[in-house]
Amino acid sequence: MVSSTLWAHLPGILYALMDSAFVFIYDLAIQFYLLAIRVSSSFNPKAKQFINGRKNLLNEIKDAIHKNEYIVWMHCASVGEYEQGRPVIEKLKAENNNIKVLLTFFSPSGYLQRKNSSEADYIFYLPIDTKKNAENFIRIINPQFVIFVKYEFWFHHLIELKKKNIPTILISGIFRREQLFFRWFGKPFLAVIKSFNKIFVQDKNSFALLNEFALTNAVLSSDTRFDRVLQVKNNSKQFPEIEKFCFDNKVIIAGSTWPEDEKLLIQFITQQKKSGLKWIIAPHEISEKHIGSLINQLGEKTIRFSQIQNASNDKQFLVIDNIGMLSSIYQYGTIAYVGGGFGKGIHNILEASVYGVPVLFGPNYKKFREANDLIQTESCFSIQNENEFDFKINQLLNDKKLYSECSIGCYDYVKNNSGATDQIVQYIKKEIFKK
Repeated sequence: MVSSTLWAHLPGILYALMDSAFVFIYDLAIQFYLLAIRVSSSFNPKAKQFINGRKNLLNEIKDAIHKNEYIVWMHCASVGEYEQGRPVIEKLKAENNNIKVLLTFFSPSGYLQRKNSSEADYIFYLPIDTKKNAENFIRIINPQFVIFVKYEFWFHHLIELKKKNIPTILISGIFRREQLFFRWFGKPFLAVIKSFNKIFVQDKNSFALLNEFALTNAVLSSDTRFDRVLQVKNNSKQFPEIEKFCFDNKVIIAGSTWPEDEKLLIQFITQQKKSGLKWIIAPHEISEKHIGSLINQLGEKTIRFSQIQNASNDKQFLVIDNIGMLSSIYQYGTIAYVGGGFGKGIHNILEASVYGVPVLFGPNYKKFREANDLIQTESCFSIQNENEFDFKINQLLNDKKLYSECSIGCYDYVKNNSGATDQIVQYIKKEIFKK
């Protein structure tokens, strides 16, 4: 147990422990990263948004923030992490009228998609993680406490928060042994993880790993996404035009698809021309160029959602050409395919599972706890190629017993793992609000 005196001086001790070479290398890496972003901003729209969004950022924040407000700062990498943190800030605001939520994003995609969200009072990019930026940013916003979501560990911001004794927690954390912190050369950074007042982790493996490395500020929780998808299901939007499109047909919903996923889907569809299936495809990329290309590949029986009012009854393929509908659309699915598994990693399979819809996804899923769990219970399935996709789709469509078991298994898994939001909020009320 760390004494209160030692805890109060922990920031100074952390800096003393941090090898000066480590800090130098970290700062150098940040500058190289920023330089690379600046160079690529001349031809990469996302990099350009990253740079332009941070121009005059601290002055913009200073002008927006009102003095003497009770600010809760929540930081997310992007949209997925925001969805994890959202149930917590919604519950906090519902129970405490006096708090103001300040939300920051690292990525342009997160900021641009959620910059007008009503759940937060202030929404900004996170300033680049330099010592000076961290000092100025935290001085300006003066948060009463801070929530980091999942795996954002910005060195200077965390050190500055600890120096100022501002309570800071990590929610929905997940850790793996191959991460930097647990390697011999990453030990200086491990001390930064200790600066959190509390780390709420998703699974037993993460909890055991942190304890192995003497991180006693961890507590076993779950993933707040379970609470979020249940919340979405209970308040899901209805789309009469999609109901009309689906009618009494079995429906495959392909969500957050990338070109690699769409290639597989189209190969299957080409071989199933006489199938009575209906398809709803919601691509990750919704640029006009990509939507147009996808529609051309699917053929004349395709309609985009923005034109669905003009759809004839013979349309077989519906392409979603906007953002924000997918989590509710899964309610119309018989089977779901979630994209990303042939690239960097799968997208959120819980959004479909909560409706009792069995999910298929590509081979890159190992870093996602829910995918591993649902595969283990044989409720969802990873596929490697079009042949495996073909086999599993037809098996689920034709084997009623298997389908029922998968459907029940998906919903029960989500329901049984809910509750993290209440656990986190109770901690905040007791330890931070002192209620």
